[in-house]
Amino acid sequence: MPDLVADDLALLLCGINPGLSSAAVGHHFATPGNRLWPALYRAGFTPRQLSGQEDRELLALGIGITSLVSRPTARASELTPAELRTGGRELRARVRRLRPAWLAVLGISAYRAAFDAPDAAIGLQQGVIGSTRVWVLPNPSGLNAHYPPRALAAEFTRLREAMGLPVRLAD
Repeated sequence: MPDLVADDLALLLCGINPGLSSAAVGHHFATPGNRLWPALYRAGFTPRQLSGQEDRELLALGIGITSLVSRPTARASELTPAELRTGGRELRARVRRLRPAWLAVLGISAYRAAFDAPDAAIGLQQGVIGSTRVWVLPNPSGLNAHYPPRALAAEFTRLREAMGLPVRLAD
């Protein structure tokens, strides 16, 4: 599935890998039940709640989407540790080329594996990639029971505030 990117984005969201339904329709986070879109809206990143089919509207807001691993699966747990490590190396190269101000990796377990950071926690990470600051958010998949919608939106809000972005309200 192609990345949704541009140079010098404010934020590059990095999912773990495309779900099967997202890959089938060609839109990021299009799997029914994925909570990315409500979280972005509730956190003030978007002026209204978008859907996976509207993913391209993010570029006008300075937000792009990529994946750590390009292979679609039903569950991220189907990925191998080697795929995640390779994905981490490829993501670093992509970030150096695109130069987003912030990278947000969506999934702490995948981040730990891809970046060899076993003690990483949700939130701002110590290192940078080039000049890009790195933040880890919870995986917005409906399968992630650790973060109900309100808690997920709160974590996205912490990132928006750290970025210094205002709340985007509908006109």
